Amino acid sequence: MNKFYQSFKHFVTSEDGPTAVEYAVVVALIIISCIAAITAFSGALQGWFNGTAGTITGLPTS
Repeated sequence: MNKFYQSFKHFVTSEDGPTAVEYAVVVALIIISCIAAITAFSGALQGWFNGTAGTITGLPTS
């Protein structure tokens, strides 16, 4: 039980846990912003790619 208490005390006082949580929050915010950007620009990008593909191949695009 004493070893468990020491391990728990080390975990609580260690600075590794909060640092990992901060990095996880930053990564989550980056992922959310990427998803929002892709969602916002998906229609315009699809039209651009379809137009470019139609120009390259000479086929009409839908």
